[in-house]
Amino acid sequence: MAIVAVAGGTGNVGRAVVDAIVATGKHQVKVLARKSNPDLEAEIGVPIISVDYSDVDALVKVLEDNNIDTVVSGIAMHSADGTRPNEVELIRAADLSKTTKRLVSSGWGVPVDDERTGTITSTLHKINAKKELQKTKNLEHTVFHVGYFMDYWGFPGVKSYMARMPLVFWLDMVNNAAAIPGSGNTPVIFTHTSDVGKFVAASLDLPKWEPDTFVYGDRVTWNEFLHLAEQAKGTKFNVAYDNEEKLKLGQTTELPGHVPLYAFFPKPALHGMAAAFGLLFEGGVFDMKPASFLNETFPELKPLGVKEILDKSWKK
Repeated sequence: MAIVAVAGGTGNVGRAVVDAIVATGKHQVKVLARKSNPDLEAEIGVPIISVDYSDVDALVKVLEDNNIDTVVSGIAMHSADGTRPNEVELIRAADLSKTTKRLVSSGWGVPVDDERTGTITSTLHKINAKKELQKTKNLEHTVFHVGYFMDYWGFPGVKSYMARMPLVFWLDMVNNAAAIPGSGNTPVIFTHTSDVGKFVAASLDLPKWEPDTFVYGDRVTWNEFLHLAEQAKGTKFNVAYDNEEKLKLGQTTELPGHVPLYAFFPKPALHGMAAAFGLLFEGGVFDMKPASFLNETFPELKPLGVKEILDKSWKK
């Protein structure tokens, strides 16, 4: 039995990981969070430990005092206000902790490299974390690469802890509209966070981790995704295609669902982020082709597919 601390385990992907590990009944789980939350602690049934992620020495003490042997980081690698995440500090603390032997660093996307540092704000933070992992001396570590989260098109029919007001990119399910990046013919890997959690939980039983762990839920092109969305809703979408030239200018076609988001996600930033991801989609970055996927090690885990997600949430 492992004693697992899930950093950022009160929400988003971290909460999905907590649920999945608890469901196995094999391991003891504790949540690390920036503040205590007795009500949520009672709801999820595991201790929530308040920590200061910026204080490495204090983090080491928390890990050792709680006999934590495995850390799973769900720390968000991006923030609306531009603040730096404390992933590097968490890695240093885990490496220094006498009880901690394993760490899953916060990735939850695709492998990063220096060439894409400027396109997505979280990429630089992930690269810094990757460099810190390479410095560790006493820590077995891995990063999960899962493609793009499928959750955003599953509200409200499929349970998710992702943002309750989803970011409306590329396919606007409510308003039957789409802004397809590029040709829409390049495959993209999508995975639901609930399945990410199940694979993380299963990996705790592996005798050895690789530095990079790959997982997939489904692989479809944006045109195939659009077709499945139209089938689920029983209507044709109003579709625009944003070519690479437009995307390189940081521009995308405005969808009706964008407008209410501008109050907290300014239009230039929202469209710039959508365009940056659009270029990655069209360039095949999200069509990961590793030597192996963790799915092959755990064939009993049957992840959700795009059609299933769309039908559960939108089929009439």
